[in-house]
This record gives sequence, structure tokens and C-alpha cells, in this order.
Amino acid sequence: MMLVDGVRLPRSYINGNNAFGRDALSLGLIKRVELVRGPASVLYGSDAMAGLVNFITLDPSDFLPVSKEGEPALGGRVGISSTGDDHGRHLAATLAGRSNEVAQWLLTGTGNQSHGMANRGSRDVANVDRTTPNPQTDRGGSVLGKVVLTPNAVQKHMLTLEHVQKRQDFELFSSRAKAPLVAASVVDERSHKDMARNRLSWDARYRLDAPWADKLQTVLSLQNTHTQDNGTTRRNDVGVRVRDTAYTERAIQLSLQAQKKSALGSQWEQNLIYGLDYARTDIRSWFDGRDPAPLPVYAPKKYFPDTRDSSVAVYAQSELQDHEWRITPGLRLEHFSLHVLSQAGFSPPAPQPGKSISGTKLAPKLGSLYQIDPQWSVFGNYATGFRAPNAAQVNGFVENPTPTTFVTLLANPDLKPETSQNIELGLRGRMEHLQLDMAVFAGNYKQLIIDKKPLGGTGIANDPLIFQTVNVDRARIQGFEIKGVLEWGHWGQGTLSSPFAYGLTRGWDMGTGRPLNTIDPAKLVAGIKYETAFWDLRLDAIHHAAKKASDLDSPYLAKPATPPRVNQFTTPSATTLDLYAQWRPAKNVRLNLALVNLSNRKYWMWSDVQGLASTSAVVDAYTQAGRHLNLSLIADF
Repeated sequence: MMLVDGVRLPRSYINGNNAFGRDALSLGLIKRVELVRGPASVLYGSDAMAGLVNFITLDPSDFLPVSKEGEPALGGRVGISSTGDDHGRHLAATLAGRSNEVAQWLLTGTGNQSHGMANRGSRDVANVDRTTPNPQTDRGGSVLGKVVLTPNAVQKHMLTLEHVQKRQDFELFSSRAKAPLVAASVVDERSHKDMARNRLSWDARYRLDAPWADKLQTVLSLQNTHTQDNGTTRRNDVGVRVRDTAYTERAIQLSLQAQKKSALGSQWEQNLIYGLDYARTDIRSWFDGRDPAPLPVYAPKKYFPDTRDSSVAVYAQSELQDHEWRITPGLRLEHFSLHVLSQAGFSPPAPQPGKSISGTKLAPKLGSLYQIDPQWSVFGNYATGFRAPNAAQVNGFVENPTPTTFVTLLANPDLKPETSQNIELGLRGRMEHLQLDMAVFAGNYKQLIIDKKPLGGTGIANDPLIFQTVNVDRARIQGFEIKGVLEWGHWGQGTLSSPFAYGLTRGWDMGTGRPLNTIDPAKLVAGIKYETAFWDLRLDAIHHAAKKASDLDSPYLAKPATPPRVNQFTTPSATTLDLYAQWRPAKNVRLNLALVNLSNRKYWMWSDVQGLASTSAVVDAYTQAGRHLNLSLIADF
């Protein structure tokens, strides 16, 4: 699950060449990121099946100087930065004020421009053999406004308005055909993408000191997100193919959360958190365009019907604590539904109307921590999570017959929610010169949703390739992680330390016994850091283990389905070096430098190349950026 200030970000939606991701954020508005690893459905609900990322935006108090109570004050920040991997330029400015003892306010604006992400490709040709980035221009801007009102000592109200907009233009040299050309050969292809997200939130907090709650928090949020993907393809015979694709989410979210602390006997204390959540999102997609003659007239359509995705839940979590133990049980009951609002534009042409589904899930958890002594503690967690299927997974239908390949994506109204059961055991040490965390974990997943799984077919007129989003009966993911910091003590004018982390994960489809393709290879990070009063320096070595063919459910691609089969590309191991530095010439001024991939190593990330043929002539197009420099200058006032 991904949130901003506790509000759900739009879901990702991918259909063929159209991809609407979860990047509807501006990092210039973010002050910190909260990460919860493992199932977090008890407090946050559906989608928090394997973890949670919550982006927290800036507050007026982050910039206002300490002053006498009620005294007017101003503060702020200006920052500029450049990123070498995409030739980006970024600017952010914040102004915050305290009007009186009741009111504070903040206004932040950001702007950026960048180009395509660099890689280690070398063929800079304007056709399908291209491995360097296509010409690309990205522009974005965002505005964050906050008003914080504290009318008295027992209540606080925060009103937030957030606007994020991104635009992208692509000239797709890599889709142009090579000579000799035929009538249908692509000679030019371009794409334009627009995304805008607007959020209005009211966060109210009350100190009650009542028998049933010490504190109460209510959050009401309205959020609209619209994305547009327009593409134009020109053929050698002057024919033009146009595709205009839109995806919209309109969401309302309401939550009430109470907190009560109490003593249980002479040694135990309890912190009880309980509440109610309601969320509703209206989802709409639209696909328009035209095709060149002699193809039939393109009929505008929806690949899934307009749908309302809603949920209502009650939950409670208690933290019981004494001098040695901390025990945290929790329980959530949630009802979800996908309700089809309209079949217009979907069925027909889809052969079957979209179907509505609903269900109820119960998610328990139990965590514990035992403090052995002041340095060492052990912990264990049992947590459950779930994720309901989305509108596109349940009702998405595509039929795409082309002169070369016949493909059909089938709807699946019988999809079940994914569920997870996760067990984690760990050891934590906090000593004078060493901080150490070690954990082993195992997660059992039932009805795991696999998007667009190939089900057969040869890709010909009477036997199209069939894909469908399906549930895998059972899957298991397990692994371990070790991380920490070794403190070497004072060296000269500063301190020397070595941060490190290593993680290894494996996953299997328990029905077939085959590996889950989506699991990333093991990763090791080992660094050395030197800190002084005015500057810091850090060098990290990052080792990415190889992805082996034995880690895949099949060494072959789904297409072609008949011999000769084609092997999937697997990533080799790689080690890169990153150098970071910060200089503080004044108390409120910071200059940051990062020299990334010092050795200019060519390497791939497994998540970028899943499903890529080992025989692909453009495998280098998927490489990560080579050596590049990132710079930023930040000044507070």
C-alpha cells in the first residue's frame, strides 16, 4: 500500500502499451517516508498485504523558528538540484508563517524538467535496433498549501491542499522500422502523457481525556486523479494510427481513530488504538482513436466498465507493555465491494457484461518484543494481510487480432482476494560500537493474484494467445535480512562507521512447486561513512546477485508457445560503487553530492527485464545508468 499523509495513492493500471503508475507524487513536497514491512492490514486495510509506504508532507512547524508563544514568525527553504541520470533540473521553495497563537500556514511550490533515463546502450540509431534512450522531455510542477489552526489546548485542525502535475513527451525512435520498408512500416511514432492529482484533506485532532478515549483523530479527504496517454503512429503509406487513452479515479476517504492509555495492575500499561475507516473510489477508463484504411473503423471502448471500489472497516490494536515485554495484538474486519456503475462503452463490444463482486475479510495480528537486557532484545510477529482484486483484474477484456498475432485477455469475475500469513522472528542489538538487526521471515499467500498469466494458444486466427488474471492457489515467500552499523569511533576530527545490509528472498508457487518469477535476487550493501561537524563522506558498495534460470517457473517465454522456444533473459551479478558527500558551510546551508556507479558498470535490474528474450537485439536498452553526478543545494531561513 502507498499513502500520502495517510491517504491512499491511486492504483496502478497497465493495459498493453498504456501504463498508469503509482508515481503521482512530488518528492519536493515530502519531508519523510515511513516504511512498514510485512502485512499491515490491521491498521490500514486492503492492499497492505506485504508492506506499507507512507509519504509525509511538509508542515509549517518544520520551518518556523522557536519564539515566544503567539509571536508572529516566518521561515522557509529554497532548494535547487540536478540529476545526472536524466539530465534533470529541479527547484523547490517553501514559505511558512505563524500569524498568531492560533494560526500557522505553509506554501510550497516545486518545478522540474528532465529527459529520458540514461543507460549503457550504445546503438544511437533511429530504428528498432536503438539501445540508447528515446528523445523524451518530462515537465512537472506541484503546490502544497497547509493551514494549521489550534483554537485551544484540546483541539488542532489541519487543512491541506495538494496539486501534482506531470507531463511527458516521447519521440519513439526505437519503434521505427528498418529498410527495406513496406506499406505498413512505422516511420514515426510519438506519445504524450499527462497526469494531474488534486487532494483536499481535513485532519482534526482532539484531546478528550474521556473514559473511552484520551485522543481522537478524524480525517476527511477528497482526491481526484486523471491521466491521459495519447499516441500517434505514422506508416510508410502515409496511414496514421491514433490512440487516446484516459484513466480517472475520484476518491473519498474518511477515518476516525481513537486512542486510550490505561494502567493494568501495577506493572502493565495498555495503549489501545481503535477506529473506523471508509473509502470509496469511482474508476473510469476510456480508449479512443482511429486506424488507417483498410482496417475497420476503430470503435471507442472501455476495457473494463465504470466501477465503484469501496470498503468499510472497524479495527482495534492494543499495545501491552511492562519493563521487559511489549505485546501487540490487533484485529480488523473489512467489507469490500466492486460495484459496476455502467456497462456503457464496455459491453458490447465485450461478449459478457462486467460483474460486481463483494466480500468480507478478517485480519488478525500478534506481535511481541522481549528485552533480554539493555543491549539485546528478541521479537516475533505474526500478521495477516489481504488485497482485494481491482476493477481491471476482475472485468478487464481485450481482444486484439492483428495481421501477425492474435491475442485475447479474458475477464475473471471469479477472482478472490489475496491473503497472506507472515511470521517474523528477529534479534536486535544496541551496543556501544554495534547496532545489529537480524530477522528471518516466512509468508504464506493464498489466492495470490497473477496479472495476465499466459494460458495457452499459438497466436493464430483460430488459436489466439490467451491471457487471464488468475489466482494461484498457494505461494510461499521466505528469506532473511541482516543490517546494522559498526561504529569505529573517533578518527581525527570526525567519527568513522560502516553501515551494512544483506537480504535474500525465495518464493514458490506451492501448487506447481515452481519459483515465483517476481522475486528479486539477493542484494548486499556495505559502506564506510566519515562524519565531521561540517562535512560527511560515504562510500557504498552494492552487490546485486544474478537471477538464474533455475529461479524462474520456466526458462522460456510464453510466446511463442510452440518450438522453437525462446529463453528468457536473466540478469548477471554486478557490483557498483556510489560516493556521497555533504558540506555544511553554514548552519542552514547544505551542499549534497552523489557520484553514482563510480566504476561505470553495465548492469540490469530484474524488475525491468522480466519477460525479455535472451535473444533480444536491444537488451542493452534495459541497462541502468552509467556513471553520473547528482547535486543539490538547500538553504533554510
